[in-house]
Amino acid sequence: MKTMLIFGLGYTARAIARRLADDGWHIEATGRAGTLDFADEDAVRAAIARADAVLSSVPPAEDVDPVLVRYGANLTGVGWLGYLSSTGVYGDCGGAWVDESAPVVGLGGSGRRAARALADAAWLERDARVLRLPGIYGPPMNGQEGRSAFDRLRQGRAHRVDLPGQIFSRIHVEDIAGAAMAALSAPPGAYNIADDMPAPQNAVIEEACRISGLPLPPLLAESDVPPASRAFYAENRRVANGKARRVLGWRPRFADYRAGLRAIWEGESGGG
Repeated sequence: MKTMLIFGLGYTARAIARRLADDGWHIEATGRAGTLDFADEDAVRAAIARADAVLSSVPPAEDVDPVLVRYGANLTGVGWLGYLSSTGVYGDCGGAWVDESAPVVGLGGSGRRAARALADAAWLERDARVLRLPGIYGPPMNGQEGRSAFDRLRQGRAHRVDLPGQIFSRIHVEDIAGAAMAALSAPPGAYNIADDMPAPQNAVIEEACRISGLPLPPLLAESDVPPASRAFYAENRRVANGKARRVLGWRPRFADYRAGLRAIWEGESGGG
């Protein structure tokens, strides 16, 4: 039985871990739902030594990657490395399409964007399979809340914003898990994992309301966007997934937000 060590067993990593377990892998992990304490260096180093593969979903903090800072020296010789990165490394592209040949922004700078770019580059230097992810959505998992427009609508956190031409890419969590499984036999490098239909966030919220019958949130002016959401609306790009299709042989099960939302709603309502 092969062993995967996962740093950071959060929402997305749990979906990957479940797929791996179904395929016969033994999982060890750090994080609240994991089996290891990240700070227990002896235990984590022993887990790295017996792992066939290591995947990190831990985001950078304070301009450094905490996994590489503490355990990077121990990762040499691990047969397979993976890292969940972000399409945020491309920055604002004015709504243009971007693939893995697009420049990474933030290198040499400071702050969140620089930390994200530096971590992405550091894992690539270690010959990891770096999955660059856009907005992640999906159903409730392991008794915890989901990450979809339905959840935001019910919690009063959904927004529609008057920003014509603002486009985002997104990906269903189960399609990330599928890409991670495909990447197990793929060469190192960066892979954009996004669905086939970039779309305005307003369209996603409106479709969720149409499916669920929940009321539409009001249309906000850009100046009325809550501070916590402003960074999200500051970037505008379409993420191309052609390399993942060609090299990984991956295809999104949920090719657009409509299919993904419909599956989440049917799952929540027992298929009805």
